Amino acid sequence: MSVADLDRIDLSILTALQHEGRISNAELAERVGLSPSACLRRVQRLEADGVIAGYGARVEPKRVGLGLEAFVRVQLRSHEADSVQAFVARVQDWDEVVACHALTGDMDYLLHVAVQDLDHFSRFLLDRLLGAGVADVNTSFVLRTVKPRRGLPLAHLAD
Repeated sequence: MSVADLDRIDLSILTALQHEGRISNAELAERVGLSPSACLRRVQRLEADGVIAGYGARVEPKRVGLGLEAFVRVQLRSHEADSVQAFVARVQDWDEVVACHALTGDMDYLLHVAVQDLDHFSRFLLDRLLGAGVADVNTSFVLRTVKPRRGLPLAHLAD
């Protein structure tokens, strides 16, 4: 499915599900002006085509004992394919890393890390990250989240 294949109703469905993932099919259908069966077929098509990548709950980190979040910029020692693959494989196994992005610029990766406290972060940094072929690390701790990720902007598709 391409962007051109998404119509006004698909965009309405995607917007509603991004903001309210537990909405019932009946309520979703009513909001977008479809019958429940037609709405369900649309949602299933969006899922099958990979437009809807999955569903999940947004968990408040502090409520589950993860009181410290950080963004860690990482530069690798080597950019050989084996070194990069080894780093990426290690990141997949680190529960503390809730997201990892490959970057352009002077740093290679941006890690979003959620840990219990500064001691936990220190153990993660010293025992895991620095032993993973890393040349340089730069960390910024989250003081507060001003705007959490809620959903992708889709207005550009409605034109």
